Amino acid sequence: MSLHLTRRRLAAAAVQRSGPIASVSRWLHTPPFATVSPQEISGSNPAEVQNFVQGSWTTSANWNWIVDPLNGEKIIKVAEVQEAEIKPFVKSLSNCPKHGLHNPLRAPERYLMYGDISTKAAHMLGQPVVSDFFAKLIQRVCPKSYQQALAEVQVSQKFLENFCGDQVRFLARSFAVPGNHLGQSSNGYRWPYGPVAIITPFNFPFEIPLLQVMGALYMGNKPVLKVDSKVSIVMEQMLRLLLACGMPAEDLDFINSDGITMNKLLLEANPKMTLFTGSSRIAEKLAADLKGKIKLEDAGFDWKVLGPDVQEVDYISWVCDQDAYACSGQKCSAQSILFMHKNWSSSGLLDKMKILSERRKLEDLTIGPVLTVTTASMIEHMNNLLKIPGSKILFGGEPLENHSIPEIYGAFKPTAVFVPLSEILKSDNFELVTKEIFGPFQVVTEYSEDQLEMVLEACERMNAHLTAAVVSNDPLFLQAILGRSVNGTTYAGIRARTTGAPQNHWFGPAGDPRGAGIGTPEAIKLVWCFIDPENIINGRIWFWGTVLAMFYADLCSVF
Repeated sequence: MSLHLTRRRLAAAAVQRSGPIASVSRWLHTPPFATVSPQEISGSNPAEVQNFVQGSWTTSANWNWIVDPLNGEKIIKVAEVQEAEIKPFVKSLSNCPKHGLHNPLRAPERYLMYGDISTKAAHMLGQPVVSDFFAKLIQRVCPKSYQQALAEVQVSQKFLENFCGDQVRFLARSFAVPGNHLGQSSNGYRWPYGPVAIITPFNFPFEIPLLQVMGALYMGNKPVLKVDSKVSIVMEQMLRLLLACGMPAEDLDFINSDGITMNKLLLEANPKMTLFTGSSRIAEKLAADLKGKIKLEDAGFDWKVLGPDVQEVDYISWVCDQDAYACSGQKCSAQSILFMHKNWSSSGLLDKMKILSERRKLEDLTIGPVLTVTTASMIEHMNNLLKIPGSKILFGGEPLENHSIPEIYGAFKPTAVFVPLSEILKSDNFELVTKEIFGPFQVVTEYSEDQLEMVLEACERMNAHLTAAVVSNDPLFLQAILGRSVNGTTYAGIRARTTGAPQNHWFGPAGDPRGAGIGTPEAIKLVWCFIDPENIINGRIWFWGTVLAMFYADLCSVF
């Protein structure tokens, strides 16, 4: 069969599947579940994002246009639900009982079903055409280098592989304690919350919502998911993949809305637990509105301490550059402040970091638009820091040049500002210096042996404990820092970093009982279930004993 004939048949199949308006080129360049092509989204060919509720895709009376972060062109229209349109979502969430869609005593076969769904989804994401599709779609709405975008997909694919087969039901492993007398025991079951909500930000439009959604579903919850509208097209397409892999359509709702509408939905539907990833200001408001029924993964002013043992300078300078400026600094785990032992001053570390930062360019998106902080805001913050005695710009400090990034977004060169440690600790300066700038911006300072206590004091006074790195192979130095600091994820050793959350790492903030986790079985158990104790007395234990005896008799008859 000729290639030309093959393409004609594929085109005919595309039309039959999607109707006469289907794009032949889209069919040839995207996976079968997809409704968009990242390469073809443009002002003249805009994409469309819908909502999903009660098992059906729906639109809205209001369409919100999303602009291309690189040139300001309107490229995506999102069906944003208005306050008057939330009733179907409220009803859908309210219909889910508190005992969930499944639990250890009800519909346990669904644990196996989600193991199978994870297997199929992991296999699909492992196909180059699918991983490439999502990586390029991420780049269109949250510009980052292809490798950074692809890594987000690959980590998610490995996460799904971790929960194939029996691994979902092992998440619900229970415990039993012997009782006081014959016929009595105490069993503790991992129980879902039932109706739940998930709110996630723009910076990881694939990994964060997918991992939290799957964790919620594994444990038997029914989530309503809201992703930042700027990037929600990515998760909309992933939901279509999950449906193609067998996820029951009624198990999850997907809503696009502004914050006010979502807040109203939460108050009316009253989910039993809400997972929020985003800014601390909104997190605190939601915690009050929802009366504490919430888990948070909010801000991170993340520190790195370079110990006295200077080694592997080239590698460490590269890691510092990656930690501070990959994804244009738009990671909650980005390196915010670098405490550098004075031994590093003559190592050439800062010069190497400067050279690496200057290699970043808009053409390959190793530096790009900052979606939540304007250029003017970053300049203002830098100028405020430079008013502190002894402060100076180490490199950067200027807007990007020769670009078409719209003014609503930031466009700033990778920047480092040195501030003396003694000045950082002053009460008038500390809040300013430790303000999180969600962009390519970091503070650098230096300390000596007799100033280690000052470094520890600074770490103690910070409020956002997400990630940290202690770069040293000196065991006594490591023990001194690690034993007197608190972080959700701390990387220690000469190759330590602040960024990176592969599927085998527990990732989340610490020091707050509301802190959420992501990625591992421990994180899923922390966020998406609770222990439901049941004290079994004589009558009930004999009932279960009878069932077990009958089951054993059936097995004997088979064999």
